[in-house]
Amino acid sequence: MRLADFISRDMEQILAQWETFARTLLPAARTMDSLALRDHAQQILEAVARDLSTPQTIEQQYEKSLGLAPRPDAAPETAAQTHAVLRARRGFNINQLAAEYRALRASVLRLWMEHCLPDAPHLDDMIRFNEAIDQALAESVAFFTEQVEQSRNLLLGMLGHDMRSPLQTIHMTASYLAAMNAGADVSEAAARLIRSGVRMQTLVDDLCDFNRTKLGLGINVTPCKVDLAEVVSDVVDQLRAVHPDRQISLDLQGDLTGTWDAHRLQQLLGNLMVNALKYGAPDQPVRVVAAAEDSQVRLEVANRGPGIDPLTLARMFEPLERGPAEKDAVGAGAGLGLGLYIASEIAKAHHGTIDARSDQRETVFTVCLPRRS
Repeated sequence: MRLADFISRDMEQILAQWETFARTLLPAARTMDSLALRDHAQQILEAVARDLSTPQTIEQQYEKSLGLAPRPDAAPETAAQTHAVLRARRGFNINQLAAEYRALRASVLRLWMEHCLPDAPHLDDMIRFNEAIDQALAESVAFFTEQVEQSRNLLLGMLGHDMRSPLQTIHMTASYLAAMNAGADVSEAAARLIRSGVRMQTLVDDLCDFNRTKLGLGINVTPCKVDLAEVVSDVVDQLRAVHPDRQISLDLQGDLTGTWDAHRLQQLLGNLMVNALKYGAPDQPVRVVAAAEDSQVRLEVANRGPGIDPLTLARMFEPLERGPAEKDAVGAGAGLGLGLYIASEIAKAHHGTIDARSDQRETVFTVCLPRRS
């Protein structure tokens, strides 16, 4: 008997074995009934049987073995894709999802080969079946990963958003305590609360911005007429006050007006300068340049110190990347590794560019922003 006919005829026996195996995938399967355990298994097997009965070229079979078979136009999702989404929502992990297909492959081939005895099974059917299962597995894994990632990003986004209100309350209460003049101890404690609150607010803002980008929403910008000279000067003044022991030079050149989001550009420049202060040589100045160039302006933030190796430089603007000195850091000085990534996303939101170059003498970050973003 050909394998496609065997699958159609012995569907219930195959599904019973699928259900028996799925019931062992704990803890997710503990409270699931027979219908939920068999979720879309029959439709997956029916799709495999149809595939086995459809003539295919060698090229089509090869694409399918890589999980790259074209999806029918009439179907928004395949049965394997829908199965993956529902398994993700039920709490299965990706290893359990893959194990279902591994068990399905083994049970179908074993039952079919036993049925074929004493005759030998059709080798082409076995090859085609494995290709079809590989295609279904690829579809399931891709959709499962996307569903889990989206759920995680939504959770983190909601968590970051909901943390803002209690943080604002902490900051306002600490500011009130600081203004009471209730003694040096209270004032010092209030100042620590304010500093910690500002640090936490920065982390929460970075987390919210990161999740916007991962959800495909991008960095939100509200452009208006801006004098970049004022923006850059404000950021430099703030960081000079925070780091009185460090030198920060500022060079403003030409007409620096344009249409941008001033708050976002403060965030971009602040991230670059904090990075330069953190990794630059303490006894060397951080150099900040804002220069007019016809239809765009150029921002540069440079620091002296050890050069960045090419591998690290190539991944500099990827999310959750942290410098070597930060990888094992914990506590107040440890960051999320999102500063440069968010800086690059802000530049993109303004239709600008950002890049970095480094040698043994100097590391320079350059941002180019069109005057009308």
